[in-house]
Amino acid sequence: MPLDKYEWIDRREVLTFEEIARIAQVFVSMGVEKIRLTGGEPLLRRDLEKLVRLLMPLGLKDLSLTTNGSLLAEKAAALSAAGLKRINVSLDTLDPDKFRRLTRREDLPRIFEGLEVARREGLNPIKINAVIERGVNDDEILDLVQFARAGGYAIRFIEYMDVGNANNWRSEKTVTKQEILKIINGHLPTREVGREGGNAPSVDYEFEEGGFIGVIASVSEPFCGGCTRARLTADGKMVTCLFSEHGHDLKGLLRSGASDAELAGAIHAIWGGRGDRYSEERLAAMQSSEGYKPERRKIEMISLGG
Repeated sequence: MPLDKYEWIDRREVLTFEEIARIAQVFVSMGVEKIRLTGGEPLLRRDLEKLVRLLMPLGLKDLSLTTNGSLLAEKAAALSAAGLKRINVSLDTLDPDKFRRLTRREDLPRIFEGLEVARREGLNPIKINAVIERGVNDDEILDLVQFARAGGYAIRFIEYMDVGNANNWRSEKTVTKQEILKIINGHLPTREVGREGGNAPSVDYEFEEGGFIGVIASVSEPFCGGCTRARLTADGKMVTCLFSEHGHDLKGLLRSGASDAELAGAIHAIWGGRGDRYSEERLAAMQSSEGYKPERRKIEMISLGG
């Protein structure tokens, strides 16, 4: 929660569920096989399960949701009944005081409850996402692994990175994939499995005694060249990179009466013209004599959800 002041989007500018489903159908017709509902915090969107019901008939190989878990206990049953199969829960610490400092919320017990309710409702797999920041929660890596293993959850560690502009990121705050694995392997040896489908952001590892972890190493081992992911923001912009400076307006086309073919043409042009290599450029700058200097004004993470 890096910002003290938010620029709220007027409700009229937010895509309706029906508009999201129509654009999603166009993406699927162009070969998209997986959709993830993310944020911001998607469970703040009222009646989100209605959107799940609209997306389920599209013929997707996978429909999932990423949440901070604060409303999961209340929403898990409705989401499961709507057809959602799996979720990711962002959880960076198990310590209540540290959680309060990081999130400005007091609801860590509600997240634990939400995980349990989600499991009872049949959501599977349940993955925990943990961003590791040096000097903040790097001392909890093994605790998070043990928590996930005890609860039957998968866990993915994410290198701390400069999403948006407000988190005061510095490269020395990043705990690299190799450091994370060294800590884990010192107690629970693993072997590399690889990236799911060959291009997933996470490199997965299997414990010798069973179970898996993943690590997303956007900073130390960027994977821009294999990225196949686009975002549709809540206000209808197509974003081709997590570190983009701007999005491309699809809502304007949609609301001006564009046909599905015209929407597909716009999406094809945007995707075909992208040149996103931010993480690779950042690593090159970090390794140069001048070092990395964050100069780009990127879209804030609270605006990238969709």
